[in-house]
Amino acid sequence: MTGHKTPAQLTVPRRVPPEEPLTDEEVARGLVRGDEACLAAAHDRWAPLVHTLARRALGDDKEAEDVTQQVFLGMWRGRHGYRPERGAIAGWIVGIAKRKIADALAARTRRAELVASAGAVLVLADPVAERPEAVLDRVLVGREMAKLPTTQQRVLRLAFYEDLTQTQIARRTGLPLGTVKSHARRGLHQLKHGLRREVSG
Repeated sequence: MTGHKTPAQLTVPRRVPPEEPLTDEEVARGLVRGDEACLAAAHDRWAPLVHTLARRALGDDKEAEDVTQQVFLGMWRGRHGYRPERGAIAGWIVGIAKRKIADALAARTRRAELVASAGAVLVLADPVAERPEAVLDRVLVGREMAKLPTTQQRVLRLAFYEDLTQTQIARRTGLPLGTVKSHARRGLHQLKHGLRREVSG
């Protein structure tokens, strides 16, 4: 019969060369399944974009590298939350990147506030005082920190050394958020007054 196809003609699939790159959709599906090769493919494809966004926002290559690593780690950990119907995987990755960049900027702001709070005391008392960063190190690890109640010490150390937000500190310690805020405020207040006593004494 004219036009009749043999079984062989019907069943031979199209062979995809191994070197043919995966489509974005294939990368996304593999990622959700937990395929590490697809994670590597996603990193190769979108890490330069993520790094560029982070570098532009943060102005620092090292911080941009750290954020890029956090983005793909976060993507891997949260891969089951990806929903293709809500948008392409590239958009999902950019969304994660924006959140991680915002976290990095917030952490930088917290460090700056701590530096300013602790350093301002000596700057006002002595115009040739040591750099605020050095003052902060001395405050946080020195004898004035040791004088604080244990919970206040813990809250301030988590805020500075681990860059945790007050909400994250509350989860880590099991303390109510309002209590964390109070400990942070009182602890920093006591540090500043203790440092002022050292300078005036």
